[in-house]
Amino acid sequence: MDKREIRHKIKAMKSMLLETEKMEAAEKVFARLEETAAFMLAEKILMYHSLPDELSTRAFLKKWCTLKKFYLPRVNGVNLDILPYDESRLELGAFHIEEPTGSDTVDADEIELVVVPAVAYDRKGNRLGRGKGFYDRLLKSSKATKVGIAYDFQIVEEIPTEEHDVPVDLVITPGGCLVLRKSVVRK
Repeated sequence: MDKREIRHKIKAMKSMLLETEKMEAAEKVFARLEETAAFMLAEKILMYHSLPDELSTRAFLKKWCTLKKFYLPRVNGVNLDILPYDESRLELGAFHIEEPTGSDTVDADEIELVVVPAVAYDRKGNRLGRGKGFYDRLLKSSKATKVGIAYDFQIVEEIPTEEHDVPVDLVITPGGCLVLRKSVVRK
């Protein structure tokens, strides 16, 4: 399958999920994330504010925001800025995603763990995003542990890759974890 076909297939499968299935899947995935050494050891974590068709990150952010230092991305042209998460400083930004406001950006080198959204992943850690390359540009020089989260059906046989694509180190689904890189903790 090419990228367009994978995106179409995953979108169709997501549209069939019930709200209860979405909530249960998010709870399982984030419970698994909490059990990883990468999460336990990380202090500075880049998350994202989920879109309606993605595993919801909202409850997880609320649960941990007083114990961990969370950051969210903000679209800045063709790149992503990284800003501290503060629920009171969010506004609708590019692509109708809630983004942080302010000018207190953080360098990607300060981040220890990145939870990366995607349309699909394969068993090699390759990810298929929405097609704009924002995360590939952000992650290309990052030493942070990169964790993908997904529904089980978002794991596909193979993602066509290009030279600029950046794979993740670990993919977590409701059904389990795929550890793809041995050194998944940076301290």
